[in-house]
Amino acid sequence: MPRVVLDMADRRPIWAMPAWVPERLSRELPGDWDVWVATEHTDGSGDGATRAGPEVLAAVRDAQVYVGWGVPESVLEAGAHLEWVHSASAGIGSSLTPTMLDRSVVFTNSAGIHAPPMAETVLGMILHFGRGLDLALDAQRRGEWAQEAFYPAESPLFELSEATVGIVGYGGIGREVARRVAALGAHVVALKRSPRSKDSAALAPVGGSGSLAGRVEIVSGEGGLNRLLETADVLVVTAPETAETRGMLDAEALARLRRGALLVNVARGTLIDEAALVEALREGRLRGAGLDVFAEEPLPEGHPLWELPNVLVTPHVSAVTTGFWRRECDLMVRNLGRHLSRAPLTTWENVVDKRAGY
Repeated sequence: MPRVVLDMADRRPIWAMPAWVPERLSRELPGDWDVWVATEHTDGSGDGATRAGPEVLAAVRDAQVYVGWGVPESVLEAGAHLEWVHSASAGIGSSLTPTMLDRSVVFTNSAGIHAPPMAETVLGMILHFGRGLDLALDAQRRGEWAQEAFYPAESPLFELSEATVGIVGYGGIGREVARRVAALGAHVVALKRSPRSKDSAALAPVGGSGSLAGRVEIVSGEGGLNRLLETADVLVVTAPETAETRGMLDAEALARLRRGALLVNVARGTLIDEAALVEALREGRLRGAGLDVFAEEPLPEGHPLWELPNVLVTPHVSAVTTGFWRRECDLMVRNLGRHLSRAPLTTWENVVDKRAGY
């Protein structure tokens, strides 16, 4: 009997698969298919689990499809008949094991599914600093009616309608960020790994059908990154972690940012030289930083990012939302239909390029 293994009993309640998900998938499958649901807890934090329990390994031996928080190498080793594996995580670093690279199994992830709440976190971080909420909270903790910090001629407050937002990584998350900030009037310069067309540097509408007044300028390559850094009032990092992106925002890159610029990172902490970022924040060259991800997680006790007044720390929770499972289940159902109909891989959503790492 063909089988789908669902290994998503996450230890964190918000990420634990609700009962209606396997029920819906069962309705989409032919009657001779079995949907097997794991009961032992897994851990979907970061890029997902790196190992699977005995009951999962036993169940996957006869399975054609595996869905989990990441794809542990042991699952692929045990599942000789697997044809398609899917990760509910967007990050895939822990799943790109030697066995994954050697196997022809189709691998999809959940890039873009997490994008709406992450983009709203980015918007909240921008407004936190842009409208001086950090200054107000600092004064509130001291019980002071302190207006002076808002009043300098070079006020730290700004309006998005007068700002340029640079987005490093114009994938699912980057596009959702662009839609939101462009709707508030910001100009967006977005860095893609490769241009979509020969005219990719031209202004292109965001959201389609003229739905937004804001526009996005798409750039690529080293020259594109330099243009983005030199024009951005707000730098938003949403790129995947790959060999090419790791450490890309080093001290030299951060020095290209305008004085008083704001940095927001919801991608991976390893994309930024944290020591250089701390120095830029301490010296006041940057207005502030909204950080959801860090080179080492949890962020170590005593790390200077905990103490800097111009830093907003969130503990890698930008994707948390009650809306995840609806979007995730819809994605699984769409790709399940393609799997059952043997549709060309080019028609699938979120297929991972294993060699490229995204």
